Amino acid sequence: MIKSKFGPLGTVAGVVVVAAAIPLLFVLYSSGQLSADKWAGLWSSRLPALLGNTLSLAVLVTLGAFVLGISSAWLIARRDFPGRRAAMWLMVLPLAIPTYVFAHIYTTLFEERGWLGQAWRALFGAAVPIPDLYNVFGTALILSLASFSYVYLLVQAALARSNRGLEEAARIQGATPLRVFWRVTLPLLRPAIAAGLAVVVLHVLSDFGAVSMLRYQTFTLSIYLQMSGRFDYQAAAGLSLVLVLLSLSFLVMERFFRTRQRYYAGAQGAPIQRKRARRWELVWIWLWLGHIVLFAFALPLIWMLDWTWQAWQNGAIGAQFWGYVFNTLLVAFCAATVAMLVALPIGLFHVRRPTWLSTGFMNLSSVGFVLPGPVIALGIITFMLAVLPPLYGGLTALVMALVVRFLPLAVQSEEAAMQQLTPSVEQASRVHGAGPFENLWRVTLPMIRGGMVVAWVLVFIDALKELPATLILRPIGFDTLPVRIWIEASEEMLELAAPAALMLVVASLPALWIMMRGEKGR
Repeated sequence: MIKSKFGPLGTVAGVVVVAAAIPLLFVLYSSGQLSADKWAGLWSSRLPALLGNTLSLAVLVTLGAFVLGISSAWLIARRDFPGRRAAMWLMVLPLAIPTYVFAHIYTTLFEERGWLGQAWRALFGAAVPIPDLYNVFGTALILSLASFSYVYLLVQAALARSNRGLEEAARIQGATPLRVFWRVTLPLLRPAIAAGLAVVVLHVLSDFGAVSMLRYQTFTLSIYLQMSGRFDYQAAAGLSLVLVLLSLSFLVMERFFRTRQRYYAGAQGAPIQRKRARRWELVWIWLWLGHIVLFAFALPLIWMLDWTWQAWQNGAIGAQFWGYVFNTLLVAFCAATVAMLVALPIGLFHVRRPTWLSTGFMNLSSVGFVLPGPVIALGIITFMLAVLPPLYGGLTALVMALVVRFLPLAVQSEEAAMQQLTPSVEQASRVHGAGPFENLWRVTLPMIRGGMVVAWVLVFIDALKELPATLILRPIGFDTLPVRIWIEASEEMLELAAPAALMLVVASLPALWIMMRGEKGR
């Protein structure tokens, strides 16, 4: 009986989860070496403040990503207006900018002589102080601008697949457009919204770049300081364990509230037709989307172009720079492909066998994402030295760390697409004689192709930007663009950091084109 419930799919999913949990095992072992006195010291001196800071930041970023992501997704999915195709791209492009680049650019722009600082003085005068980003609200603003695209992507894809029958039925019953949105459309989007916000929260809990640049004390920054400053790996593991428990608690609650919120998109349902925006609607649409684009992408892009031009004039972009570009693309491509493939059995097992075991696999697969990059790197190093010493110091260790780090992106994206699979379609293929693998290849995978494309793109883009794990695990002489950005920015050499940051945006464009092409084809 147990074997039939587990099956080959559960076995494969279990192997993937165990591999993803390697850094967690390192954390459990290392934190187990902490004495009761050290635990008491951490609780009395660090944990309450870190919990308050981290939770406050997560709540604010979630609210920001919710508003920006859902509003932009609804406008683009339900309204036809000039520039809509460009808006689809512009809403996704902020994902290509690392959070530490966002933080560095905006702290520079809001300085007394910065562009935004000068504009603020011109508008409000010296009586109103320039906004300070070195606090929870400034950090939340930066992370909201950097992460709302995760919500936008999943919600916009769900809106594009939605059936107009339910909304038309509500309109026939006399419901106003606003009531239809709150009572019909929004509830149907809950799986996509929950998946997008889960990714956002996991990003916030594990972010290192923005919080370190803005000096906002969260678990991740405190763990890094314990490791790099005090070399206290046991205390760092103890803080990591608390962070994991916090993240798993959030994921358990998120899954609990989503348990009865599934729906199936009927195979014969007519899709929603976009309404052509009226003239006054067009003004409001571009006023709102334009402000999002301005602060989430346009200003950072202009800053990068300005400093890159100065670097080009000074001859700072040479053959070595293009070597960094190749290294970054190679690592990101390998990590995205592996993560997309290994996430498939986890998502399928949870959708096909919704038990406590499959839910546990889903939650455990997210552990690597909530652990700081340095902790994941140390866990992978420990595993490689103990089990696969010939692979230590090579690209395999780095790719493995990135897959563990960003596996939740792939799992959430693919599982959100699988939640809308109609069981009768797969059952019909089985009735006609298709075996499990043929059914998977010819029915399931084509139906969730959009979710897999989104998963690959999200992992690829985040792997392009990953910094802490790459700093520790990269082979000797193997630098990537994020490593160069961090080195140059830390030395205030903006003309050298800007070209690498700009190249991350350029390198993301083909991946985004693939995703947009998949959405159009579907």
